[in-house]
Amino acid sequence: METILISVDNSMDNENIYKQAVDILKKGGVVSFPTETVYGLGAVATDEAAVRKIFEAKGRPSDNPLIVHIGNAEEVEKFATGITADAKKLMKAFWPGPLTLVFEMKPGQIAPNVTPGVETVGIRMPDHPVAIRLLRALGEPVAAPSANRSGKPSPTEATHVLDDLDGRIPMILDGGRTGVGVESTVLDMTTVPPTILRPGNTTQEMIEEVIGPVQNEVGEIEKAPRSPGMKYTHYAPDAPLFVIHPDGRKLEVAIQTLQSEGKKVAVVGPDEMQTDAADWYFSIGSLHNHEAMASNLYRALRQCDMTKADIILAVETDLSGVGVAVMNRLIKAADGKQYSDRTE
Repeated sequence: METILISVDNSMDNENIYKQAVDILKKGGVVSFPTETVYGLGAVATDEAAVRKIFEAKGRPSDNPLIVHIGNAEEVEKFATGITADAKKLMKAFWPGPLTLVFEMKPGQIAPNVTPGVETVGIRMPDHPVAIRLLRALGEPVAAPSANRSGKPSPTEATHVLDDLDGRIPMILDGGRTGVGVESTVLDMTTVPPTILRPGNTTQEMIEEVIGPVQNEVGEIEKAPRSPGMKYTHYAPDAPLFVIHPDGRKLEVAIQTLQSEGKKVAVVGPDEMQTDAADWYFSIGSLHNHEAMASNLYRALRQCDMTKADIILAVETDLSGVGVAVMNRLIKAADGKQYSDRTE
């Protein structure tokens, strides 16, 4: 299969490009497109055979649920029940945007392989002009995980998608680099109070300002997960990754120790801890600018894959605001490994 990458310039008339993408989707194919978080790999969410192609292209476990993307907030009622007053407040406050809401699913409306093993469905309305125009031109819901090989860092640029899925999908819509850089917050509205299943750019503090207290069960592993990102190792670069405390001296010692063992070391960390001791240092922004760190994280992890690093050290950040999402992704990428726990 040939993969076509087409640049979508919003200052130009792209009607034919969107028509091509819609035709592929309507015929049961998959298309990669940008959202404000990461690039997604979409198929019509009501078409079981089309959804299966997402899992095949990504090599994604078939019990890992997909999020349904819609072009208008009103469409949520077609696919979900139990839409509470709090849910409507959140949609008004944060849609379009990086917040996925999990509801009880209306029977027979969504292909069963979108939400395997559960009776709930996660729905969001993305805040990206390309995604919105595609969804509205299509007029149908789109199931879409991140457009990467399963387990690898999510793509924040169209070239990242091409690196992972060239020859496996027919089309990539290039809408430039994404802004948020980490996947949407997932909030389960079927519990009382609602429960954060995956942190993202829409923080717990922001949600609680709108609807009051919510629970946080990030990292809980279930046999049938209600959200992507709960069950499997995600976001991992090729070399083993260890999370390390944000202490400049400890980082220098760790680098020297590893290099004395003959290892080449890549570091992903904040501007303030930049060091020439590392073989490669990929800065992801100021230590206290969590939004910048989130935006740059996956790009840095992919840059590590372009080196000959034997090991990657990723510097911790604090858990305020979007820092929770950054650390959630780093811990997943490290499969929970801390450098302090490292043994040979």
